[in-house]
Formats: sequence, C-alpha cells, structure tokens
Amino acid sequence: MKILFAIQGTGNGHISRAREIVPLLQAHGDVDLLVSGSQADVSLTQPLKYRFHGFSYVFGKKGGIDYWKTFKAMDMRQLYKDMRSIPLQDYDLIINDFEPITAWACRLKKVKSVSLSHQASFLSPKTPRPAKREKYAELILKYYAPTTNHIGFHFKPYDSFIYSPVIRSEIRDLNPQNKGYYTVYLPAVDDKLLLQYLHAIPNVTWQIFSKHQKTPYTFKNVLVKPIENESFNKSLENCAGLLTGGGFEGPSEALYLGKKVLMIPMKNQFEQECNAEAARLLGVSVVKKIDLNFVNILKDWINSDQKIAIDFPNQTQLIVNDLIEKFGKVKNQ
Repeated sequence: MKILFAIQGTGNGHISRAREIVPLLQAHGDVDLLVSGSQADVSLTQPLKYRFHGFSYVFGKKGGIDYWKTFKAMDMRQLYKDMRSIPLQDYDLIINDFEPITAWACRLKKVKSVSLSHQASFLSPKTPRPAKREKYAELILKYYAPTTNHIGFHFKPYDSFIYSPVIRSEIRDLNPQNKGYYTVYLPAVDDKLLLQYLHAIPNVTWQIFSKHQKTPYTFKNVLVKPIENESFNKSLENCAGLLTGGGFEGPSEALYLGKKVLMIPMKNQFEQECNAEAARLLGVSVVKKIDLNFVNILKDWINSDQKIAIDFPNQTQLIVNDLIEKFGKVKNQ
C-alpha cells in the first residue's frame, strides 16, 4: 500500500504526534511524508517527500498572532501551484493532520482523505467550547483542511470518533519526579516579557523554552533555552508544573506525567480557547491574559495542590490499525 501522510508544520504538536504515528503506518506500506508550514521547532526523524511553505500563522511576542508577519508570509500563487503538484493518484490512502494544501487538493479532485488530528475533534458539537462562540472561527476549523473521513484526538472521548491524546513513547518511558522548578512553554510570548513576572517570585526556579531565543542564558532565577525536543522532555520529566499556552499535546503530556498545568491560550485563537475550556473542565488552571495580576495568579497556582487523575491509554496502535482497516482497502480513483 502507498500512503501519503500530510502534516501541519505550525507549532510542534503535529510533528511530535507524527513521530509516533509514522513508524506504525510504515508497518502497513510505503509512507511518503508531506509537511507544510514554517513554525515548528522539532522535526521528523524520517525523510520528507514534500516540503511546502504552506498557509499558517506566525507566532507573535505579546501573547497572540503576529498578523503582519502572517500576511507577509502568505503566497497564494505558490499555494495553488503546490496544490496542483501533489500526485494524489499515486496513493492508496491519504492521511491528513490539519494540512491545508493536500486537503484542498483532494477536495478539488474529489479524492477521499482521512483527517487524523486534534482539530478533527471540533467537528463534533459535543467537544467543549468557551461560553462565547465564534462562527467565523468554527468555519476555519471546519474548512481549513477538509477531509472526507475523520479521526480526532482530545482530552476525553467526547464523541465516537474522538480518542485520547497520542502520548509519545519517549514521554511514556520517562520517570517523572518533582525537583521543584517550573517549565514554561509560551511560544507566542517573548521570554524578556516573562522575566519581569517570574523574577517577582524569586524563591522559585523557572525554565523557559523560548521560540524567540537561540542562545541559552540564565538571569537570576530563570533559565532561558531555545526549544529542543530532548531537553524539553527532560525538563518536563522533573518539573513541578508546566506553564504553557492553549495547545493540546504539551498539556496532555504534562497531565499524563502528573504535573500541575497552568494554561494561557493565545489571544484571539479560538482553538486554543476551546482547549483551555476543555482543560478547565478537567480541573486545570486557566488564565486569559498576562496582566498586573499575573504574579498573584502564579503564586496561587504554585501553592495549589492541583491533582488531576486522568488516564490516557496508549491507543495509537489500535487507531492506526483501525484506520487502515476502514479506509485503506480501496484505492483512490
């Protein structure tokens, strides 16, 4: 069987999940990998067949999206050219993790494809949303990377096609301990902005993994490092808690390891607001923005005894096997 696995390259969660899924797919056939987007800090261990600029947002430094850089990075002509260049007819099965070029190429040519993503979970109305619903944002989630079949991941199985998070084997193999420091991953916030708040709690050590810093440095009680997979895993293994954005994979892995989690969803990013609401319903601490009260919020979180007993069973092999069984038998026409 010839399989095309198309992966979104904005953020690290899609790539991290793919690192776990790709070897399982390879047991069922020849797998070609396609990545579009330019904001990931981790990479696949397997070679890529296709690498596209894609259509995605650029992280800002003040808690949200940098809209100007996002606009400048758009290239609709190249997007259409890339869409037409994919030889869809060569594949028996096309799997998509929220990757728009392949998704729309399939839609325009009426080729079946299967979404295997966290975003697919939002196709169910049962998946938690914040009190303020956003119709435009819902349309983006639905049509950004449309597919004919759907398999979603979320904190809980809110619907029949939604499964627990893919927790990487390298995370499952860790031996978590609490060494007292806190890990920070806020890709849309400049580490220099965070320092003024973290320095206000001098008796606590912080390890920031920054998207905006290429050289590690230590300033008072804060260590700032560029994002790197192994060092982040090690930090997460032994931290007391994770201060992070409204993503999905990072909080999932921290909860799996029994860590306290404080989430700050990106401003005006509806998917992250949905993730934060789902996490809040589990008992995770959520704050909407970094403001003058942020230091007090951090102190309360540090002093809290947040214990969330949640089971994320290892379903990845089962999901891949079921996907192949249901959708991999008939070659696309």
